[in-house]
Amino acid sequence: MTGEPLTAFALLAAAVATVAIGVYGVRFSRTTSDFLVASRTVGPRWNAAAISGEYLSAASFLGVAGLIAKYGADALWYPVGFTAGYLGLLLFVAAPLRRSGAYTVPDFAEFRLGSARLRRVAMVVVVVICIFYLVPQYQGAGLTLKTLLGLPVWVGPLAVGAIVITNVVAGGMRSITFVQAFQYWLKLTAVAIPALALTALFLTDRGGELGGPLPPTVQQATTVAVETDVVVGVSEPAGITVTGTLDGRRVEGAPVGSAGEHTLGAGSTLTLAAGAATPVLAGTPAAGADWISSGGGLGGPHPLYQVLSTMVATFLGTMGLPHVLVRFYTNPDGRAARRTALAVIALLSLFYLFPTLLGIFSRLYVPQLLITGTADAAVLLAPSSAIAGPVGQMLAALVAAGAIAAFLATSSGLLVSLAGALATDVLPGRVRDFRLAALIGGLIPIPLALAVSGGLELSRSVGLAFAVAASTLCPLLVLGIWWRGLTAMGATCGLVVGGLLSGGAVTVAVAGGIDEDAIGGWPAVLIGYPAAISVPLAFATMIVVSRATRATVPLDVAQTFARMHVPENLGMGIERMPRVG
Repeated sequence: MTGEPLTAFALLAAAVATVAIGVYGVRFSRTTSDFLVASRTVGPRWNAAAISGEYLSAASFLGVAGLIAKYGADALWYPVGFTAGYLGLLLFVAAPLRRSGAYTVPDFAEFRLGSARLRRVAMVVVVVICIFYLVPQYQGAGLTLKTLLGLPVWVGPLAVGAIVITNVVAGGMRSITFVQAFQYWLKLTAVAIPALALTALFLTDRGGELGGPLPPTVQQATTVAVETDVVVGVSEPAGITVTGTLDGRRVEGAPVGSAGEHTLGAGSTLTLAAGAATPVLAGTPAAGADWISSGGGLGGPHPLYQVLSTMVATFLGTMGLPHVLVRFYTNPDGRAARRTALAVIALLSLFYLFPTLLGIFSRLYVPQLLITGTADAAVLLAPSSAIAGPVGQMLAALVAAGAIAAFLATSSGLLVSLAGALATDVLPGRVRDFRLAALIGGLIPIPLALAVSGGLELSRSVGLAFAVAASTLCPLLVLGIWWRGLTAMGATCGLVVGGLLSGGAVTVAVAGGIDEDAIGGWPAVLIGYPAAISVPLAFATMIVVSRATRATVPLDVAQTFARMHVPENLGMGIERMPRVG
């Protein structure tokens, strides 16, 4: 920890700015439409910044760099998929979804297929996805405050939850639109300046080799605390000693001994002499040449399947994320929705350049994080570790401000989606019902974030939420918008099949996974990366069941398709009103 007062000030300033901007937006929030979709008055540029602000979550700000530092080239599929998913949104979903006039994804389901039962099923799916996505945001907040300030891990979820609930309850979509647009530019600044600083340091100093035959080395004597049992791979044991539990026996300042895999017990301390080669978590590339080349996957067996499933989840999951979809309802019309999606692609492409750079340089400047698996902290620690003195402390403080903005922006968007679904489908749909739903929805993930296993990286945790979205709402939207033969029964069965397969896998994964050694590699890989199986099955289920129930295709399907696909200036569109009891 360095520069704690400055870091604490940066965190506090970002939080206060978020609340202040949210309070400014409250005065524009009066009606149910303001709370749900900002009365459909948000222009493309403003909306694009707000979407980018809420989309760039803990997984993007911290997790992408951590995965790249840990796994190398194959981890690049995460930022590529997170960005490319908007191309699918632009081509297939954005404009027709806006023209539907719906307020929420469940509202779209009922508009398209006229089924109240399907609407309820879609509402449950939205709630589940939002909770799965909120949990890693709260976990990331706990990690950040613990890493930077040494605070207990429960402080982060409570602090972020309190701020997010306050903003959403007070002003809904109107309020958080201002907040999220501001937070995008804050996050971009907070990640770009340190990344460019480390790039300049690397080019001038050449402090290490990225693609060499050996693991990275520490530049000075380093002590690493091991908080959970880990298995590490040691390539060069010289200069490495352990105090604690090594391979099941108690030791005091004992050398590791031989190269190979060794088990370190919780509470142990690993000491690396200056110039010692860094051990890495078992299953991750040790040599720079292996790290910089593709094909190694993300740890564990069957790397090709891992990469394929990651691509499916991230590419298609974006089209099913409730907090992203609801943003397109805030545009004035379908043309504005398309322009918004195009602008988002540009903003995300710019942003992801910098976490990628930070991940690369973190392997050189904070290689000790590769030992314990806590590579998500790389963005937080790399600037101050590589650049000493006040400059490094200022960069660390800037990163801290960006990190807290990432948690707050994404959590706000998710909470609006969750509250909107609950308020319009479970409660009568009034403003006070939205506020009650936001309060309940914001509190539920807090104990879950503290209870679930911390073994998954943030990007992989969010990737699992993407897998659920890709397996449920993505098929519903793609087939609902482009295939006239979809029926309510087919859509319902597809949501259930995709939701059970992907949701069950996510539940097992975040609860600690399964023992690969006990039952073999494939079950563990399918649990950790379900999308390549669950997405095709969800699409197939919707198509097969719809074919079997083709007699129930809505009679007004031609009129519905005209509303979704005919430009607004021809006068076919009709705005739906929120359900109010």
